[in-house]
Amino acid sequence: MTAPCPLCGGDGGEVLFRDDLLRVVLVDEAEYPGFARVIVNAHVREMTDLAPPARWRLFEAVLAVEQAQREALSPEKVNLACLGNLVPHLHWHVIPRFTDDAHFPQPIWGARQREPDAPSLTGRRARLPALRVAIAGRLQAGR
Repeated sequence: MTAPCPLCGGDGGEVLFRDDLLRVVLVDEAEYPGFARVIVNAHVREMTDLAPPARWRLFEAVLAVEQAQREALSPEKVNLACLGNLVPHLHWHVIPRFTDDAHFPQPIWGARQREPDAPSLTGRRARLPALRVAIAGRLQAGR
C-alpha cells in the first residue's frame, strides 16, 4: 500500500496565495525563516505533466516568490529546487540563504556547517510579515 500524498492531504504550510493551479506556502522551518514552497494543487509528478501555459504560470510564481524574498529579506542567495524524490508531487522549494545559516554554502539538506546565529534568525523572523505581504502582492498582481 502506498502512503497518501502529504501535499494532496494538506496545505504543506501557511498558505499565502492560492488559485486554481497552485498555492504558495511559508514552511515552518525554524532555522530558515522565509522558506517557501510553490505547490501545484493537482497531483502531478513532473513539470512536463503540465500543459505549457501552466508550466509558465508555475515558474512565474516561483520567480515572484524569489523576488519577494530578495526584497523583504535581502538574502545572500536564493536556492530553487524541484526534487520530488520523497514527495512525488510537483512543488518548488524557494529558500533564502545567508552566509551565517546552518548549512551555507551547502544545500539545507546537506551537512550542517555551524550553529545558526540566533540574533540573525530573530531579525529574519521579524521581516516575515513584510515577506507575506510582498509574496501575496506580487502573485495577486500577476493574475
